[in-house]
Amino acid sequence: MNTSRIALVTGANQGLGRALVEGLAARMDPDDLVLLTGRDSRRVTDAAREVAELPDTRARVEGRVLDVTDTGAVTRLAEDLRTRHGGVDVVLSNAVARVLPEESQAERADEFIDVSNTATHAILRSFTPVLRPGGRLLVVASSLGTLGRLDPRLRPLFDGTSLDQVEYAVESWRGAVHAGTAHDEGWPVWLNVPSKVAQVAAVRAVAAERRERDLAAGILLAAVCPGMVDTATSRPWFSDYSQARSPAEAAGAVLDLVLADQVDPARYGELVRFGEVLPWHDGTPLVEQDRMVRP
Repeated sequence: MNTSRIALVTGANQGLGRALVEGLAARMDPDDLVLLTGRDSRRVTDAAREVAELPDTRARVEGRVLDVTDTGAVTRLAEDLRTRHGGVDVVLSNAVARVLPEESQAERADEFIDVSNTATHAILRSFTPVLRPGGRLLVVASSLGTLGRLDPRLRPLFDGTSLDQVEYAVESWRGAVHAGTAHDEGWPVWLNVPSKVAQVAAVRAVAAERRERDLAAGILLAAVCPGMVDTATSRPWFSDYSQARSPAEAAGAVLDLVLADQVDPARYGELVRFGEVLPWHDGTPLVEQDRMVRP
């Protein structure tokens, strides 16, 4: 059985995901394997080859086609890694759907929720059981993922709940968007807010069940905020990029957490930004942001 480390990054063709793969490939060992995944076969193949040819690359890099919205495909990949390698050591759940400010948030809701939330649930369910001792599973979220970003009426749906309950809340939100009742129920127009809160809530729910045994095995499960990153996905939303980090800079802070020798129990199950925990109940609803987009 292969005892080298196995790392997996989703949404890795470009932007932050690509930078995470490049950083892992540069900082892991020659016998380790980094899997660059995405939906498009040609883009995955090209990206993996390009990373493998970078002068700083040390680890092996392979491309794998993975549609994270296909729950069955996620499950099969996790099982394949368990069978071939005895599990996985690093999982970075990074995939996100791109939505432009001029697009209808409601019309794009299904794709956005499927890529950001349904996929997060599938990755948590499929990959936490195959994490090897010392493993890391991080879900890339944002500072918008704190509970205070939601209307107070909605906060109990995501606070102290199980993964099944988080999933139910997400589907209730999806149903409200389709029914045209989301605004009356308190859901933000901007999809990114409830989506990120739900991602962090999902991590917290799974972490609450696994905390004792994970910490005993040196495993870290957490959500991470990379800060403002200058990518094609985020650039249309902001006019001032003076404080933005490049994908490589943002990836560096995430990888410092991934590759740390020890797990800080205070970070386990939390939303972490630049090494610091963002309190779950902090934040206020982004009323002004809702006015930036059309429903």
